[in-house]
Amino acid sequence: MARIAGIDIPKQKRGVIALTYIFGIGKNRAKEILETAKVSEDTKVSDWSDDEIGRIREAVGSYTIEGELRSETQLNIKRLMDIGCYRGIRHRSGLPLRGQRTKNNSRTRKGKRKTVANKKKATK
Repeated sequence: MARIAGIDIPKQKRGVIALTYIFGIGKNRAKEILETAKVSEDTKVSDWSDDEIGRIREAVGSYTIEGELRSETQLNIKRLMDIGCYRGIRHRSGLPLRGQRTKNNSRTRKGKRKTVANKKKATK
C-alpha cells in the first residue's frame, strides 16, 4: 500500500481515484498532480514504481491538504463566528448558511427532530 501525505492509498484503484482519498484532493487536482509527476492516470497504484511515488509525493507537497487544510477551514469558520456576521451566527446556531429554507428540510444541519409536546386542554 502506497503512503502519501500520511494516508494509505488503496492499491487496487487507478491513480486518479486513489489520490482522491486524500482530503483536499479531488479528481481535477489528482489529474493535475499525476500530469506534473509524469505518471499515467490509468495505471493502478500497485503498478507505480518507487520513483513515481516519490514524484507524486513531491507534487502533492505543493498543495495545502489534510490536517493543515482542516485547521485552516476551522479557523475560517471561527473567524466568521467571532466577527458575528450572518454566516457566523448561522454556524453558531447550527442552521444552514447558504440561503436554504428551514421549515421542512435541513435535517442534516439541525440534527434529529426534537418533539415538542402539545398543550393539554383544560377539563370542564
